[in-house]
Amino acid sequence: MKRFYTFILMTLAALGTFAQGWPEKYDGVMLQGFYWDSYADSDWKTLTNQADELSKYFNLIWIPNSGNTSDFYHSHRKTMGYDPCFWLNHNSCWGTEAELRDMIRTFRSKGTGFIEDVVINHKNGLNAWADFAQENVTGPVTGKTYKVEWDNTNYSQICSTDEANRNPNSGVAGRIKGAADTGDDFDGFRDLDHTNAETQENVKTYLDFLLEELGYVGFRYDMVKGYAARYTGLYNAAVKPQFSVGEFWDGNKNNVTGWIEGTKVDGKIQSAAFDFPLKYAINAAFNSGQWERLADACLSNDPYYARYAVTFVDNHDTGRYNHNEGNAPVYGYVEAANAFMLSMPGTPCVFLPHWQKHKRAIKQLILTRHAAGIDNQSTILKAEATAEGFILNVQGSEAKLLLLCGKKAEYSTNGYQLAVEGEGFKLYISDDIDLSEVKGVADLPYHFTLPAGLKVNKGERCAFFEAPESWGNPTEVSCWNWDKTANYTQGNWPGTKCEQVLTMPNGHHVYKWTMATSDKKNANNGNEGIIFSYQNGSDRVQTKDMPFINGGYYTEEGVQSTIPGVTTSIAQPHALASENGAKREGWYTLQGQKLSQKPLQSGVYIHDGMKKVVK
Repeated sequence: MKRFYTFILMTLAALGTFAQGWPEKYDGVMLQGFYWDSYADSDWKTLTNQADELSKYFNLIWIPNSGNTSDFYHSHRKTMGYDPCFWLNHNSCWGTEAELRDMIRTFRSKGTGFIEDVVINHKNGLNAWADFAQENVTGPVTGKTYKVEWDNTNYSQICSTDEANRNPNSGVAGRIKGAADTGDDFDGFRDLDHTNAETQENVKTYLDFLLEELGYVGFRYDMVKGYAARYTGLYNAAVKPQFSVGEFWDGNKNNVTGWIEGTKVDGKIQSAAFDFPLKYAINAAFNSGQWERLADACLSNDPYYARYAVTFVDNHDTGRYNHNEGNAPVYGYVEAANAFMLSMPGTPCVFLPHWQKHKRAIKQLILTRHAAGIDNQSTILKAEATAEGFILNVQGSEAKLLLLCGKKAEYSTNGYQLAVEGEGFKLYISDDIDLSEVKGVADLPYHFTLPAGLKVNKGERCAFFEAPESWGNPTEVSCWNWDKTANYTQGNWPGTKCEQVLTMPNGHHVYKWTMATSDKKNANNGNEGIIFSYQNGSDRVQTKDMPFINGGYYTEEGVQSTIPGVTTSIAQPHALASENGAKREGWYTLQGQKLSQKPLQSGVYIHDGMKKVVK
C-alpha cells in the first residue's frame, strides 16, 4: 500500500496557498505524542528514535510546548509546559533546542510534520508573578532577528481582570493597566491582553519563529476559551500555518462551531477545533452502552464542519485515570472507540498511551482507513444505533468502510471483507481492496499479558479485578454490575463480595466476582457497567463506571483483556451473519474464512458464532 503523505507532497503544500484552518479532503492521521508527565516517553530523543515506525502511520505529531519554563530555567524542575515563560528559548525539559530541531528535520524527511502546543492565553514570569522575559535572538536557519518585548513597568499587556491585580501578594496589585479579558479568566498565570498591539506583535513573532525557524507545520492552541476567537484568526492569517486546531473544551456542538466561525478573517475560517462533542458521545457509548449517543450532533458528522474536526478518544487531560478534575477517559473498549474515530470523517488524533498499548489494532485501523481513502470530508452513508450497538458506514475515495460496534449491531456484510476486529467491534471494507499490508501486522503481540491460572466456568457471569497499589490489601472488595434490565449483584450497594484469587509479582491483588443465580434483580437502568470498590475507614473507594465484558480482566484503567474461550457481552462476529442476520454454523478463522472441518492447528477460531480455543 502506498504512503499517502510524502515529504515532497508536504513541501509542495508548504509552498502552496495557506490552508484555511485545516486542509480540505485531508486524509492524514495525527498522534498526540505525549500524556501527562510523559517526560521519559516523549522527550525529543525518544521520539526521534521511533521516526521510522511513527512516520509510517502518522502524518502529524502534536508535541508539548517546547519553550523553556521558568522552573526548568532556574532548577530543571519538569512541568508540562502550560506555565510558559520563554517563547524563543527552546531548551526545555523535553530536550535541547538542537535535539528539537533534529527531531523535526528527521520526521520531515519521512513526510511527518509537528504541531506545537501553543500556550498564549497566559504567561508565567521569569522570577516573579509578572516579570516577563525579554527575548532577542537571531535564527540560524532564517537569519532573521526575532524579538519579544514586554511592558514590565505598567503591565499593559496583562489583562486588568487578572487575579494578580487583586492579590496583595502578587507584587503588582493595582498596577496592571491592560484591558479586560476577552474570554474566560485563568487563575494561575497572567492572562495576556490580546487587544494590545504589542502583545499581538509578540505572538506573531513567536508563531513565525515556530514555523520558519524551528520548522513546525502548525499549532494546537491551548485554552482558546480564554480569549476571543478573532485573535486566533488574526494570528493565523498573519503567519499562515498549514494546520491549526483550537482546544475549545465544550460538549455543545453549537458553541464549538461558534468559535470556529469566530476565527474568520475576510470570511474565511482560520482554525479547526477538537471535536469535544464527539468525545463525550464516545464516552457515553463505549463506557456505558449508550450507543445512541454516537449519533449526537458533533463536528465530524456535519458535512460542513467535518473538515475542521480533529477527533480524539482521549488526550493528556481526559486520560488521567487518577485525576478527578476534568477526568473522562474511556475505561473499556479502547480499541473499539479508536476504530470508531478512525472510521469517521475529520482528522483523527490517536492518544500516545492507546498507541503504546494497542499498537497492533491501531496500525491495522490506520492502514484500513487509508486503503478506503477516508478523509476529513468523507460521506457518512449510515450512522444508526441499535438496541445494543451501532452501525457506521462511510464512503471513502477508494472504498467503503462498515463498522459494527457493541452488541447485536447486525447488518449485511455482502460486498465487504473483514479488515480488523477486536473486543467490541468489527471493521469491514469493500471486498475488492487488497488487505495484505493490514494483515501483515496481525502477528504483532498485544501489550497486555493476561495472568495465568484464571478460569471462567461454563455459563458463569464473572469478572476479574487487579486492585491498584494504592488500595493496599483490602480485606473485602465488592463488585457492582448492572445493565438496562437488571442488577447482577443483589441490587444493594456496594454489591457482591469478590474472592481474592491471585497475588501478582508486583504485589497487586487480583479478585474475582461471580454472579449467583439469586443475585440477579430486575431493574430499569439508563445504562450499563461494572464498578469495583472497597471500604477505607469511613470512605468507600471505587473505580469509575466501566463497561462490562463477561470474563473481563480489569484494572483501574478499565478492561485489559478477556479469558480465552469466553463468550463476552459483545455481539458475535458479523462476518458470519447472512444478509438477514442468521448465524452460520461451522468453523471459521477470525478473518471470516470458512474451514472444511474442525481445525487441526491450535489457535482461536469461531465455531457456531462463538470464539473457541483449539489446543
